[in-house]
Amino acid sequence: MPAHALLQEVARNGGYTDCYLTAVPRAVSHAEFVAAFYTTWLFRLERFILAQLVGKPSTDDEAHELARGERERFAAWSLDARSPDQLVMLDFQSRTCSWLMVEPAATGTTLYFGTGILRLTGGFRALLLFHRLYSRALLATARSRLNRRAPLPAPSPRKS
Repeated sequence: MPAHALLQEVARNGGYTDCYLTAVPRAVSHAEFVAAFYTTWLFRLERFILAQLVGKPSTDDEAHELARGERERFAAWSLDARSPDQLVMLDFQSRTCSWLMVEPAATGTTLYFGTGILRLTGGFRALLLFHRLYSRALLATARSRLNRRAPLPAPSPRKS
């Protein structure tokens, strides 16, 4: 994980962190990455499960609003920290957080995704293997979407 990553705060406070990265062979804005990540088929499945199990529904439009900085709550998360190239979302129970970052590279853009677990308990430890596989799959589906150059939609018209 880069030293300037916003997720480093969790590690400094003794929590568990991980970091996965991949490359896209073109320039990708942070907003484009966030929107792509939260609207992939795999993350939509997670959003569906969250809506059913904990009553935290969400839409693709809300994901795009989050990506553009127009929203601070999305599904089961709320904004914990944001910078021009990073985003940290804290879950509604304040136990875990997700981190997304982009970094320009010589051949395109490096995409980062990580998780912070503020206190690693036995339950979380038991799920780490699944979590690691799922995290890689989430990042791969976002990369795939960005490789297809899915554009970030324009803002929806606001109702007066």
